[in-house]
Amino acid sequence: MLLTFLYALSLGFIGSFHCIGMCGPIALTLPVQHLEGVRKQAGILLYNAGRVTAYASLGVISGWLGRQFYLGGLQQWLSIILGSGMLLLIVLQYGFQRARISLNIRFYTRPIKVMLGHLLRRQQQHTLYAIGFLNGLLPCGLVWFAITGAVATGSSFQGALFMAAFGTGTLPAMIALTWCNDLISLSLRNRLRRCIPFVVTIMAVLLIIRGLNLNIPYVSPVLTVPGEKIIEHCVKPS
Repeated sequence: MLLTFLYALSLGFIGSFHCIGMCGPIALTLPVQHLEGVRKQAGILLYNAGRVTAYASLGVISGWLGRQFYLGGLQQWLSIILGSGMLLLIVLQYGFQRARISLNIRFYTRPIKVMLGHLLRRQQQHTLYAIGFLNGLLPCGLVWFAITGAVATGSSFQGALFMAAFGTGTLPAMIALTWCNDLISLSLRNRLRRCIPFVVTIMAVLLIIRGLNLNIPYVSPVLTVPGEKIIEHCVKPS
């Protein structure tokens, strides 16, 4: 479990340098640039707390979805399918042909963007948490990868922790960006962005190994189907 959360942190940290391109413009228009010292830091933290809360909320839903597969005795196959799907997406996204995958989900993103625009135009500090929360709900390829890991946890609580760890990993880069846009050089961003496919690949391989029931502690424990222990207890001779 600890290893899983460490990967969530790593994915968030390395991926945050990729997400700066999408979240950066929003972070740079926050009503904190005119503030100084503690007040500015408090505003930045409030905005990022909203983002992490949004990620954790997505983790609750994702973990619940994974739980349904677990209750159906399909957790093993779910882990293998999710890991294989992640590997396929990595090949398509970062392969030689650089295939671009796009989904038409304007029905979902449009109202979020409208609310975000309204809050940003108000330029009021008490809206920072809401801005961060809405920003965290916007779809992003990296967030999809993280959600996949949250689904594989098979628990709403663990899914929330997984996504919260992912969001926490993004904090250093996002806070640094809000404080000073020139603090993170373009070359550093590019170097860390090149690590993203490797981190996601490691997570995908771990999911596949986890689903293979290899009886390896922490990495591939035997996944039991609900009710197996009860049945085993009932047939066990007294």
